[in-house]
Amino acid sequence: MKKIIVTDAVDKKCIPIFEKAGFEVNYKPGMPLDEIKKVIGDYDALIVRSETKATPELIALMKNMKVIGRAGTGVDNVDIDAATRKGIIVMNTPGGNTISTAEHTMALMLSMCRNTAQANQSLRSGKWERKLFKGTEVHGKTLGIIGLGKIGREVAIRAQGFGMIPIGYDPLLGPEVSSKLGIEVVDLDTLYSRADIITVHVPLTAQTENMINDESIKKCKDGVRFINCARGGIIEEAALVRALESGKVAGAAFDVYVKEPPEKDSPLVSNPKVVCTPHLGASTEEAQEKVAVQIAEQIVDLFNSDIAKGAVNAAAIQASGNKEILPYVELAESLGAMHAQLIQGKLLSININYSGENLHSSATLLSTATLKGFLSKKIAEQVNLINAPFLAKEMGIVLNETKSGSNVNYKSLISVEFVSENGKRLLAGTVFGNNEIRIEYIDKFHLELRPEGNMIFYSNTDKPGMLAKVGSILAEAKINIAGLSLGRLDVGKEALTVINVDDNVDKKVVEAISSIEGIHNVYSVKI
Repeated sequence: MKKIIVTDAVDKKCIPIFEKAGFEVNYKPGMPLDEIKKVIGDYDALIVRSETKATPELIALMKNMKVIGRAGTGVDNVDIDAATRKGIIVMNTPGGNTISTAEHTMALMLSMCRNTAQANQSLRSGKWERKLFKGTEVHGKTLGIIGLGKIGREVAIRAQGFGMIPIGYDPLLGPEVSSKLGIEVVDLDTLYSRADIITVHVPLTAQTENMINDESIKKCKDGVRFINCARGGIIEEAALVRALESGKVAGAAFDVYVKEPPEKDSPLVSNPKVVCTPHLGASTEEAQEKVAVQIAEQIVDLFNSDIAKGAVNAAAIQASGNKEILPYVELAESLGAMHAQLIQGKLLSININYSGENLHSSATLLSTATLKGFLSKKIAEQVNLINAPFLAKEMGIVLNETKSGSNVNYKSLISVEFVSENGKRLLAGTVFGNNEIRIEYIDKFHLELRPEGNMIFYSNTDKPGMLAKVGSILAEAKINIAGLSLGRLDVGKEALTVINVDDNVDKKVVEAISSIEGIHNVYSVKI
């Protein structure tokens, strides 16, 4: 009999699903870590939400564990590497909060436009201020949706029900998908200039951090309104407050913040034109019930039918039986993640060549890893090796695979070319010696790059003093250089420089480097 332990406050609807399957369930929400450590070795499955941390120390005590399931989207509280090394599948429930987050976006939109939160507070204080809280209708307004993943699309559907006109920005979405949804896909500047209300549904990355800032707000209509139910930091809070105070922005609604909980004297939270909620996007009875039922059904399917739905590391576990291919899975994911941060314009296709016969039988797995790395930096949904191909197909992404013999210089080489409306970019890499991952080619440049942590990419004229100028800017920003990779076409010609650094590189540093004469195409990339 399989034994299941639930250590967090997961909805109890999961219990009868396990019992019907003949499993033994120990429902112990709030169980202290010391007690968990004493008994965890007896269980086949662990279910958590956010409270229990499945650390390497706890995972080391799991003698019989086959699966750790999180009733929710993220898996930040589970050490996936430690679980994978021990052969434990880690599952989550992708999409479980899609509807609840979309509905919360609409709720905040209506509250923002009709001043319901402020009017409620005023009335409760004994006032009757009808004229003060005159609102605006959403009917006929243009809704700009940045990020057309599952949540963004559900918001569009609901907005159409209110008579709104949805337009969207998403460089991944194919035209067939957008036309079926009745969404006009536009570039960012067009969205800024046309939208009456703008809502963001993208992940927080180096490219999306503070993407709504002073400059982008200037491109918007006077009286525009903003909503953020995605991640804190996508909309620059200080810039939004300035725009609210100047009257450029008429209102805003926030469910997520750079710091959670925000400071008590936060100028954003205290602004009378802002509606704020404490990260409630997934906090509905239905969403919590849905993820509890979903994780229970996934675990039953795993034990009874060997089907690993929602697994974030199943393919990695499968690959772990082949020690030679596992580092190539990591390489492929890194290539995808780097491309996501370097490619510009609407994506047209992805072309992957697997050079070396040892990679041919694992091409599907490696392509999936590439998609996982790319999509994880591009969409708000949780991406894993199970759902990456489905999400890519849903977005209309075209992927082409070719296989060839050994490269002249490398026994095995993965070459990934991304084709966009702005051109092509090529990244190619291999694995050396003791599983050392290296990027060998970036476009036409040959170099040796270890893809890890924070990196700065830039093109420059090959002449003395360029690196010193960049180093001076990094030093001023207190950013330490950890490594350096150089590639050039010829003496005095175009060169490519990649700097590994110890700290995050913000937009101000990127702009400062871009201002150096002779340097262009500066990117901050994070793996």
